[in-house]
Amino acid sequence: MRLVAVRGVAKVFANGVKALDGASLDVEVGEFLSVLGPSGCGKSTLLRLIAGLTSPTAGEIDWPHGKTDLGFVFQEPTLMPWATALANVELPLKLRGIGRGEREARAAEALGHVGLAGFERTWPRELSGGMKQRVAIARALAMEPAILLMDEPFAALDEITRRRLNTDLLELWQRTRFTAVFVTHSVFESVFLSQRIAVMSQRPGRVLSELAIPAPYPRTEAFGTSADYAALCRLASSHLSEAMAA
Repeated sequence: MRLVAVRGVAKVFANGVKALDGASLDVEVGEFLSVLGPSGCGKSTLLRLIAGLTSPTAGEIDWPHGKTDLGFVFQEPTLMPWATALANVELPLKLRGIGRGEREARAAEALGHVGLAGFERTWPRELSGGMKQRVAIARALAMEPAILLMDEPFAALDEITRRRLNTDLLELWQRTRFTAVFVTHSVFESVFLSQRIAVMSQRPGRVLSELAIPAPYPRTEAFGTSADYAALCRLASSHLSEAMAA
């Protein structure tokens, strides 16, 4: 079932830069979809349009069954340094008017989901980069969104931490089955995570091709070193090269 449809969307900024031109994309309920493309191709702009953080210059964002609750995870954790991990996760619940007891319980549960049980009273300065990003994911999940939008959330992390968080994110997605839209410029990350990859052209961006990733879940470290994974990465890389040349 289609959750959201992007139809012929263009976005021109006030400075005249055209980020998107005729971008179209369907997002299905419960799927893990990656949006793959080179830096500056409009991936983040597309995600912000879906989130309603900005408006399209042309085209439309259609929610066939009504717009649903969504969570957004940015490239940087954007945590409040003066608040504990628990308080950071609580914040959007507090802004929604949810009572203290319920929001503390939901925030603690969300931190547990991302492997941070026991770190509720920890300050951001005491957390590693990967742990801060886990808090940001927990903050989005505490809202119990139907769709989670992620804008290159692991791009600034070292390779070991990034791989661990990719595995943990998939385990979390399998447990809760939110709809995931994950923006990345990494072929390897998109293949490891996704059921489907939408490949974007260079700016002004549009979706030029889509690639199904038929590998079953759970996807373990063994999948990440398999011949099937390598073949799918080569195929995705070929799609990306064609999109960049278009």
